[in-house]
Amino acid sequence: MNDVSFANPEYFFLLLVVPLMVFWYWKKYRKQYVELQVPTVQVFHRVPKTWKHRLRHLLFVFRIFALVFLTIALARPYSTSKGEEVSTEGIDIVLANDISGSMLAEDFRPNRIEAAKKIAEDFIEGRPNDRIGLVVFAGESFTQCPLTIDHSVLIGLTKEIKSGMIEDGTAIGMGLATAVSRLKESKAKSRVIILSTDGVNNRGSIDPLTAAGIAQSFAIRVYTIGVGTQGMAPYPVQTPFGIQYQNVPVEIDEAVLQKIAELTGGEYFRATDNRKLKAIYEEIDKLEKTKIEVTQFRKHKEEYYSAAMLAGLFALLELIFSQTLFKKIP
Repeated sequence: MNDVSFANPEYFFLLLVVPLMVFWYWKKYRKQYVELQVPTVQVFHRVPKTWKHRLRHLLFVFRIFALVFLTIALARPYSTSKGEEVSTEGIDIVLANDISGSMLAEDFRPNRIEAAKKIAEDFIEGRPNDRIGLVVFAGESFTQCPLTIDHSVLIGLTKEIKSGMIEDGTAIGMGLATAVSRLKESKAKSRVIILSTDGVNNRGSIDPLTAAGIAQSFAIRVYTIGVGTQGMAPYPVQTPFGIQYQNVPVEIDEAVLQKIAELTGGEYFRATDNRKLKAIYEEIDKLEKTKIEVTQFRKHKEEYYSAAMLAGLFALLELIFSQTLFKKIP
């Protein structure tokens, strides 16, 4: 943003001369003519006016403009540009989301997996300065999106995840290990995994606590989220008569999730509905705020050159026209 100021604004008092010059010019112009009494002036109206007559005040106008721009130049206008240099201490984050069949339970709206996707998208949009990646797991795990600052691509890939993409089951250890592999080479000041699941580890070749130990060795902090209501949850089942619902028990290995968080310096959260899950992501967002350093600066630039050039131009035009087109015969 540029602000214009004047180093010597007192020179603007010179503009008080302008009305005096106009008054002097008007008095002088009237003295050039004598009064004559004639019966009618109709005959004079029929006499065509020359271009010299129409432009008779041009030299005086040039002089006024020259004085005005000279005054502006003497007042020394300058512009000040203000800005901010922003440096960020980046945080690399991997979201490790459970997409097993049990995530279709509808104790969340419309179901657990869709609720988790929507809230994850909001979280991503709220952290424009961080690299974020996405790992999904069920009976096995894979990287849906590597670490990226292009959050539009990441959100698009988040929308595409669904239950049934991979073999069913709950391989928490594999999901965590895959997320760690995406972060272990990262040079970011802070490296974080947000792991959400609604079950108990029952698949995969890596135990969840073994994966947590690997995360700890790389100084990767893990926040764990248990997704599911207390007690029973409605689960859709396909039957010959259409979709039927049956209540299934909610079984989350909270002890393991708490231990993972404890080992890595993170925290464990329990989400029992959409509102609580959103609040958990908001809390993690506050805990892992990107550090932003802002340096303000001002730059001054002299702006009187153009005013001085215009003053010289109008003075030159007055001189040239007075010695050529408007030159008086001695």
